[in-house]
Amino acid sequence: MDGTLPAPQAPASQPKFGTFLGVYTPSVLTILGLIMYLRFGWVLGNVGLAVTLLIVLLASSITFITALSASAIGTNMRVGVGGEYYMISRSLGLELGGAIGIPLFLCRTLSITFYAFGLSESILAFWPAAWGEMPWYLMQSMTAVIIVIITAVAGKSAAVALKVQIPIMIAVGLSILALAAGVFTTDLATPELTSEYRTAPGFWYVFAVFFPAVTGFSAGIGMSGDLKDPRRSIPRGTLLAVLTGTLVYVAIPILLAFSSKTNPEELAEPGIIWIKVAVLGAWLVYPGVWGALLSSVFGSILGGPRVLQALAKDGLAPRFLAKVSPTGQPTIATWVSGGIALVAVALGGLNTVAQFVTILFLTLYVTINLSAALEKLVGDPSYRPTINVPWYVSLLGTVGAIMVMFLISPLACILAIALEVVLFWFLRRRAMTRRWGDVRAGFWLSLARFSLLKLKEHGVDPRNWRPQILLFAGDVGKRIGLVRMANNFNQHRGVVTVCDLLVGGDERAHTAIQAHRDTIEAALDAEGMVAFSQVNIVRDFEWGALTIIQANGLGGLRPNTVMFGWPEKEERLEAMLRIMRKVHQLGKSTIITRLKWAHEPGRQKRIDVWWRGMQNNGDLMLLLAHLLNLNLGWTDAKIYVRSVVNDADELAQITANLRDLMPAVRINAETEVILKPADKTVIQVMHEASARADVVFLGLFCPPEGEEASYATRLIHLAEGFNTTIFVHNAGDFAGRLL
Repeated sequence: MDGTLPAPQAPASQPKFGTFLGVYTPSVLTILGLIMYLRFGWVLGNVGLAVTLLIVLLASSITFITALSASAIGTNMRVGVGGEYYMISRSLGLELGGAIGIPLFLCRTLSITFYAFGLSESILAFWPAAWGEMPWYLMQSMTAVIIVIITAVAGKSAAVALKVQIPIMIAVGLSILALAAGVFTTDLATPELTSEYRTAPGFWYVFAVFFPAVTGFSAGIGMSGDLKDPRRSIPRGTLLAVLTGTLVYVAIPILLAFSSKTNPEELAEPGIIWIKVAVLGAWLVYPGVWGALLSSVFGSILGGPRVLQALAKDGLAPRFLAKVSPTGQPTIATWVSGGIALVAVALGGLNTVAQFVTILFLTLYVTINLSAALEKLVGDPSYRPTINVPWYVSLLGTVGAIMVMFLISPLACILAIALEVVLFWFLRRRAMTRRWGDVRAGFWLSLARFSLLKLKEHGVDPRNWRPQILLFAGDVGKRIGLVRMANNFNQHRGVVTVCDLLVGGDERAHTAIQAHRDTIEAALDAEGMVAFSQVNIVRDFEWGALTIIQANGLGGLRPNTVMFGWPEKEERLEAMLRIMRKVHQLGKSTIITRLKWAHEPGRQKRIDVWWRGMQNNGDLMLLLAHLLNLNLGWTDAKIYVRSVVNDADELAQITANLRDLMPAVRINAETEVILKPADKTVIQVMHEASARADVVFLGLFCPPEGEEASYATRLIHLAEGFNTTIFVHNAGDFAGRLL
C-alpha cells in the first residue's frame, strides 16, 4: 500500500515550438504542394469526379494510417532529434533505424533541389518572349541561388524559417478561396462522372501520379527535436494536417468539376488550370504555387539536417555534424545538406531521381507502420501509447504503402529495398552463425544461444521490463490459480518457472523428483498453462528458496520477481518476509499472493491499488494491475488508485499528485483519496473502501530483523478484509522508473 513515482524528467534540450508552428504548418503546407496545382485538373479530366474522389480517399487512407502509427509511437516515447529516424531506431533498433535514416536524409536533401527547380521554373515562366531565348544556365543559376538563400535562413534560425511559412499559408489559402469564388460566381456545370483516360493509360497510373501529393505529412515530425512537447504536438499537428489536406483534396476536384469555365478536355491537359477558373487568375494562384514550393523547400531544409544530426549523435555519421549553434540549430548539418543539394543542381533534370526519392519516402511509411504493428504485437508493458492503433490497421498501412511503391515503379521499389537491406546488414556488423545438428533441436539450440547472447549484450532497459517470475506454488494441482495469475502478469510473453521444494535430504527423495515434475507438468497441461517446472531437494524451506533464487535462470533470462502463495501457517509467512529481505539485496522484487477464488468477480470487475507514496512499490503495483487488466477476462475491469490521508491539506496535495500521475504513465485508472475519520483506523477505512474489489494490491516493506512476526500478524489482519490480495515489494532496476 505504499509507492511513489517520480515525475518524468524534462529533456536536456529546451525546444521552442508548439503544435501549430512546429508540426501543423510545415506538414499541411508540404501536403498542399505543387501537385495540388499541377495535377488535380489532369486527374479529374482523365478519371471523372467519382473516381477522383476514390483516389483521394484511398491515398489519404494510407497516409492517415501511417500518421496514426507515427502518432502511436510518438506518444509512447520522448521523441528526440531526428523525427521518424529517432522513432524507428528506438523501436526496431539502431541498425534498421540507420538503414531508414540515411536514405531519409538523402531524400529530404535532394527534395531541396527538386522544389528549388520547381520554384525556378514557375518564376521563369514569366520570361518575356521579347527578350529572346532564355539562357540555358539561368535555370541552374536561379536554383542555386534559391538553395543558398534557403540554407542560410534555415541555418541561422528555425524560428525564422517557420515564421516565413505563415504568409505562405495565407497565400495558399487565398488561392483556394479564389478558386472557390471563381466557381460560385458563375453558372455551375454538370460534372463528368465517368473515366475517359484522355491522356493517361489507366487508373493505377493516375493513382501513382497523384499519390506523392499526400506524402508530406511527416515534415512536422522531422522537427521533433525542436518541439516543446513532441509527445503532444506530433500526433495533434500531424493528424490535423492530414485531415486538413484530405478535406481540401476532396473540395478541389468538386470545385473544378462544377466549374463552367473549363471542360474535361482542358482539365486532362497538364498545367495549372486554376488560373482559368480562379478569381483574379494568376495574380492569386501563382503566389500560392510559389508559396507551396517555398514551404516544401523549407520543410526539406529543416528536416534533412535534423536527421543527419540524429545519425551523428548515434554514431552513424561523423560526430561533428551533431554540433549546434548558440540558437540551437544544427548549422553544420544544414550547410552540408545545402551543399549536397547544390551539387545535385548539376544533374539538370531530376525526374527519374524524383521518382526514386518518392519510393524511399514510401519505404519510410512501410517501416513506420511496421514499427507500430510490431510494438502492438510484442506487447511490451511500456508500450502504452495514448493513441491506440490496432496492429492490423498498421499492418494494412504497411501493405498499402508497398503496393503503391510497386505501382509507381517496380524497379525503383526493388532498388530502394535493396539499398536499405544493404545498409541494414552493413550497420548490423554481426550476423547469426548457424550450426546444424539435429534439424529441429540443433536449430532451436543455436537460436536460443544466439538470443541469450544478444540479450546479454543488449541488456534490459526499464522500457522492455516485464515480470520474469520464479513461483513457489507448493501443490500446483491445488494452487493452479497462482500459475494463472503469474501468466497474467507477464501476458504469456515472459518466463514463469514453477518451483516445488522437497524438504529432506535422504536418497529416497531423489527418486521422487521426476514424479513431482511429471505431476506439475500434468497439472499445467490440464489447465492449458505454459510454464517451466523445477523440483529441488532442500534441507529446509528458507535456505532452499534463497539458494534456488540465486541460482535460477541463465544469462539475461534470470528471474527478476519472486512470487509466493499465501501460507497456511504464520511461521511460513515470517520466513517469506526474511527471504524477501535477502531477495531485496539481490535486486529482485517479491510478490505474495492470497487468492480467494471462492469470490465471484462482479459484473463490473474492479482492481484496487492502495497508494501510500513512501517507497517505490507503487511503480510495480500499478504496472501489475495494468498487465492484469490487459488479459482476456479482465479487459473490462476498472483500476482504482486509492490512498488514505489524515488531514485536508494532505488530501488536496495527494489528490492533485495522483490526478497528474495517471496521464503521465498512460495507464487508465481512476483515483480516490480518502480523508480518514477520527473514529476509524486506516485498515478499517481500507477494508470498507475495497470490500467489493476483486483484486487488491498492497505494498510491502522489509521489516527490521526480529520484527517479522509482528509484521506478519498485521498482514494477515489486513488481508482478511479483502478478496484476492496481492502484496508487492519492488526492488529491481524498475523501481521508481515506470515509463
